[in-house]
Amino acid sequence: MPKVSPHEPSPSPTDPTDVDVVVVGNGPVGAALSVLLAQRGWRTTVLERRRRPYTLPRATSFDGETARLLAACGIGPELGRITEPASGYQWRTAGGETLLDIEFRPQGPYGWPDANTMHQPALEELLAARAAELPGVTVLPGRQAVGITEQGDRVLVAAEDEDGAVQTVSARWVVGCDGANSFVRHHLDVPVTDLGFSYEWLLCDVALREPRAFVPTNVQICDPARPTTLVGSGPGHRRWEFMRLPGERAAELNREETAWRLLEPFGVTPDTATLLRSTTYMFQARWAEQWRVGRVLLAGDAAHLMPPFAGQGMCSGIRDVVNLAWKLDLVLRGRADDTVLDSYTEERRAQVRESIMSSVQLGRVICVTDPAAAAERDATVLANRRGQGPTRPEPAKPLADGLLYGGGAEDGPARPAGEVVPQGAVTGPGGSGPFDEVVGRGFVLLLAAHADARLGAERLAFLAGLGAHVVRLRPAGGASSAAPEPAAVEVVDADGVYGAYLARYGAGALLVRPDYHVFGAAAGPEGAAALVDDLRARLEAAVPAGATG
Repeated sequence: MPKVSPHEPSPSPTDPTDVDVVVVGNGPVGAALSVLLAQRGWRTTVLERRRRPYTLPRATSFDGETARLLAACGIGPELGRITEPASGYQWRTAGGETLLDIEFRPQGPYGWPDANTMHQPALEELLAARAAELPGVTVLPGRQAVGITEQGDRVLVAAEDEDGAVQTVSARWVVGCDGANSFVRHHLDVPVTDLGFSYEWLLCDVALREPRAFVPTNVQICDPARPTTLVGSGPGHRRWEFMRLPGERAAELNREETAWRLLEPFGVTPDTATLLRSTTYMFQARWAEQWRVGRVLLAGDAAHLMPPFAGQGMCSGIRDVVNLAWKLDLVLRGRADDTVLDSYTEERRAQVRESIMSSVQLGRVICVTDPAAAAERDATVLANRRGQGPTRPEPAKPLADGLLYGGGAEDGPARPAGEVVPQGAVTGPGGSGPFDEVVGRGFVLLLAAHADARLGAERLAFLAGLGAHVVRLRPAGGASSAAPEPAAVEVVDADGVYGAYLARYGAGALLVRPDYHVFGAAAGPEGAAALVDDLRARLEAAVPAGATG
């Protein structure tokens, strides 16, 4: 697990604060943020309105990119215990014909299974245990945020307990991870774009009494008589969702006997399963237009909500806080002005908007209850996919703009800037394994075996100040042909993932951000130096006057 490594002293606020960051909400998103900040040495107080952990699942899966991000919280070794890889995702007609067939790999491009089913309370237990290991995290359960007041370079958060007593916590930054009905978002009064796309579904979570194989793991039955979703939700658990039909009363649907009646055709009865929960919910498609107001920010469901059909709700929240954590770290350390945080909204809002639009598009295909419209849909889709086999999931969404090399160009940054770098196996001085575990996390400057870096002492000092890793690749069975870089760690590209990636873009150097998005790639003897200089210029342009460290 990553060790706590406090940074050098940072510029102090004018007024002292109790902590560096207050996180409102202790779901997976808020818990992950508190851990990521504490691993960087920052003091974080988490306010959670519930007195006890919420024991019922909401999200049921996360993708390979998100698994990699969660592993950065120090829980990677335990993820396999609480998850099961999904084998695939199929859409089927009422008659059982396949409309869509996605096959998931047990190890995808980011070093984890393409899709991981999970029981959300188990994930939250892992994050809570990790937070308890870190001295920088204080969790205050049973505290509802009721007021936020910004005073210069600090923020006061009023938190009320169940008895009505109010406690005030001061911090340099506040992040609202407090869900769909976010107090923080309402307090900020930010505009919200709502696409008005919503349907009500009955959600049934069950624990199976005996192991059963479901192939593929996830199925969407596009039956106009009742659109139905079947998904895995971790070892021993499974979820069915049934759409409320036009004219059907929600109260009638939201009854336990209705749940058992709908589950029975799937072989799920009181004899074969325990019904953990049956409740109706209304999905929504919306996002906040501002994710930062002064020293207060939004993340997760507080910033966006989306239909569940692409399984990207919680994944998007985890991406939010991983993006935000390293930028807050730079600001808290005085290595960048708070204007760097504006790129958080720019980058994440664009990605989330695309995910929401994609989920809505899927929902418009699935949520069809008119038999004639469904028959037309089925005929069109089946004709288009005739003869096609299973497809692979799409790669992680790249950033379109933001804090990227060449990001100021009119046509945007040149790829691979913005892409999520793949993760392969390497062998280094510390052993063999996935790159993130062998090399470490943070900024990474990756140099091809033949690349002449020409960094010099000043650039190396800048990278060292960021905690960056300078890594020289060596092909399996080969040797580096460039002059050794004194600060570089040499690793063997065991499965050729990195050599192939660099070759695809004709690059000799790749600068990767702490959230695994590529800052930029470059070729030629001055390429690596140009990448470092550009990053330095972007950060130094935002360093407050008189700041040190």
